[in-house]
Amino acid sequence: MKRRKHDLGEWLMAVRPWSFPASAMPVVVTLAYLFACHETVNWLNGAWALLNIVLFHAASNIWSDYFDYKHKVDTEESFGVKILTSGQFAPKEIFWGALLLLGVACLAGAGLWLRTGMPLLYIGLGGLACAVLYPYMKYRALGDIVIFISYALLPMLGTAYVAVGRIDWQTFYLALPVGLITVAILHANNTRDVQTDRRAGIHTLVMCLGRRASVGLYAFEVLFPFLWISYYAANGVLPAWSLLIWLALVPALQNTRSAVRSFKEGAAVIVRLDEKTAQFQLLFSLLLAVAFVLAGYM
Repeated sequence: MKRRKHDLGEWLMAVRPWSFPASAMPVVVTLAYLFACHETVNWLNGAWALLNIVLFHAASNIWSDYFDYKHKVDTEESFGVKILTSGQFAPKEIFWGALLLLGVACLAGAGLWLRTGMPLLYIGLGGLACAVLYPYMKYRALGDIVIFISYALLPMLGTAYVAVGRIDWQTFYLALPVGLITVAILHANNTRDVQTDRRAGIHTLVMCLGRRASVGLYAFEVLFPFLWISYYAANGVLPAWSLLIWLALVPALQNTRSAVRSFKEGAAVIVRLDEKTAQFQLLFSLLLAVAFVLAGYM
């Protein structure tokens, strides 16, 4: 029987747009930081960079889904979007959809590279490698590192370069806290899915550490950023307005409490912890971006 064509809504569901803040917010925070530093920002290039990272993220989402289905990491028992396990999409549709999105993202990136310079080519190739190799690395307990590089370090360095024309290594002060929270989204997902991942024969950082150490690492990833930003704000590296991030402490503590409760109550307690961590990341990053904008005007 001929498979019907999918409408835009179904493809939007497949690429999971609610996950895009994880990649978009590092770009937004970087642009706000540059504004606070009173840099002359090329906002067109900044917006271009934002669109490009979202395109790469969309492609990476379904690229990862394809390999998770192929390696039986995602089954009917798995949590999350079931675009393949439910039969809504055929594997080849997702495979070619991912390649198409990667191609569009590469073309958009090439256009931005031609507007800027060679450093962006190296950053872009690094991001492309992370996107393509992510499933392979995730199955070998290296997914957390890839996520930090591709959704924090590289996009923040790249955004600074295209917006002000140079590599600004001070963005590392922001890449670490924002990146740790983004990694915590994956870590929460892997903590919840440890049983199905084990049955699939893959290895994640959660499996290597054990549940107790994994919960401790999750707590570190969501709470340490408050201390990091506060330290550099107190020392004048970041503006005092950066302390606005403490308004996000309550959801951080609530999420940490859920992770701790999973010791006694099992994975049911953290079914939505990855989603709640993503919401916390959005709040934390928005507060930090607002803080930089306020500092730029003051």
